[in-house]
Amino acid sequence: MLYDLENTIQIVGTKQTIKHLEKGDAKVVFVAKDADDRVTGQVVELAKAKNVQVEFIDTMKELGEKCNIEVKTAVAAIIA
Repeated sequence: MLYDLENTIQIVGTKQTIKHLEKGDAKVVFVAKDADDRVTGQVVELAKAKNVQVEFIDTMKELGEKCNIEVKTAVAAIIA
């Protein structure tokens, strides 16, 4: 299920996503399939450990667009 990222409280980027996963704020994590595993691997592992749903988006460009930003992004999340 793809959430409406444009109309939710969201954060973008690996560091911010990890921070919010550790705090327990992240509800759903989005990862671009074409992003480097070295960038996304820790996020995916932490999300699974915290029982947070992970959704995969085809490209970093598409994920950036869905987050309403003008750059590509590897990782984003919806927070509480």
